[in-house]
Amino acid sequence: MITIYKSIDGKLTTVDRIEDNTWVNVIRPNERELQELSEETGIPIDFLADPLDIDERARIEMENGALLVVLHTPVRNEEEDMDDVPFTTLPVGVIIKDRFIVTVCLKPNDIIEHFALSRVKNFRLHDRSRFAIQLFHHTAVLFLKHLKEINRKTNQLETELHKSMRNEVLIKLLNIEKSLVYFMTSVRANEIIMTRLQRGDIIDLNEVEKDLLEDTVTENLQAIHMTKIYSNILSGMMDAFASVISNNLNVVMKFLTAVTIILQIPILIASVYGMNIELPLQHNLYAFTILGGCSIILSLFGVWIFIKKKWI
Repeated sequence: MITIYKSIDGKLTTVDRIEDNTWVNVIRPNERELQELSEETGIPIDFLADPLDIDERARIEMENGALLVVLHTPVRNEEEDMDDVPFTTLPVGVIIKDRFIVTVCLKPNDIIEHFALSRVKNFRLHDRSRFAIQLFHHTAVLFLKHLKEINRKTNQLETELHKSMRNEVLIKLLNIEKSLVYFMTSVRANEIIMTRLQRGDIIDLNEVEKDLLEDTVTENLQAIHMTKIYSNILSGMMDAFASVISNNLNVVMKFLTAVTIILQIPILIASVYGMNIELPLQHNLYAFTILGGCSIILSLFGVWIFIKKKWI
């Protein structure tokens, strides 16, 4: 799907054709749409197709007067199941030409929608370099927002683990840990791109844009530090709960072993008096009561020894 936006009377409006100072938003296009857009704009077909690869790396590239910037943005998994990762990342391609700007993405995401719905302050289509920097800035802010939500989810799952050591909770924690790995890889890749933009040899920036880019770098660094902290906390918590589960298993096995040993006392007495030979008390009228009482007394004595030794 290809949507063309233009600012008319200060409002972002969709138009039918590409003009000066327009924004072409490309979401999940087919091959025919990519080919037609490439022929109309003169943008290399690779620039339009590469950001559609979910594993595309963040990078900057220039060809035929077109500048391609690929950044990674966070994406929430709306259909989250137990086996799904709650947050992943998605590449977004920003192609800057002298007359217009093009964004390419495999699926709709919050960053693009914020711009399309005019929720971004000081968003001007004629300032294409500022548009690219604002995309980076809102991406960094969205990373921070999702990281706070990840921390909240982790705290909830930790509370559930204190109540019940269920595999489902551990699997959810593992999926959150995967999300943090995706986030760390993406924010580090975005940091490299922003560092290159700060040099000023790729895009000419004015003082306002330089300040915005510096703020963006700061937000991204904060996202890196928060991802590190949450990842370390989650790894430590997973290790701690793994030790707790192992310790609980040892306690259960120790208790079952003690019960088995205690039960061997009456079993031993019964097996001895089950032999077909001459045995003491076999002609006694109260033999069963005496043997039963001895079994109970010896079993209770064994329990007392185990309790005294703190084995149960």
